[in-house]
Amino acid sequence: MTDSQTSPRPSLLRHLAAMLYDTFLVIALVAVVNALALAVVVRVTGGEQEVLNAHLVQLLTAVTVIGFFSLFWVKNGQTLGMQAWRIKLVDFRGAPPTFAKAVARCCGALLSAACLGLGYLWCLVDRNKRYWHDYLSQTELVLLPKTSRTKKP
Repeated sequence: MTDSQTSPRPSLLRHLAAMLYDTFLVIALVAVVNALALAVVVRVTGGEQEVLNAHLVQLLTAVTVIGFFSLFWVKNGQTLGMQAWRIKLVDFRGAPPTFAKAVARCCGALLSAACLGLGYLWCLVDRNKRYWHDYLSQTELVLLPKTSRTKKP
């Protein structure tokens, strides 16, 4: 467990860099999921339908994105982008987030972005350096210390 009250917070730029890494992964994953769904639809309809319903694409995309982040956060508190930038997600007590808190964070992050990014910029004026979705989900990001790398002979 991490003491989230004393752990340093990652800067907004560091968080945005980690988000950029994860965006590339999520885009690829969404493409694969939708391609697989299209293959199933083509197979089931015998080739009569060669496009996915727009609502199905939206649903698959939302489930894929929320699932990607939630599963990584619940498993070890970090996505691949967060690992690269030494960022970890914990609840306000320093414990790993629950699945419900992870899903709430995903939904809250969308709200934070939809308000012209104000939910993200909030960390610049908040005394705890938290985002809107931190408060909504009772979770927050902490910056992990650098690990020393030992050279092997």
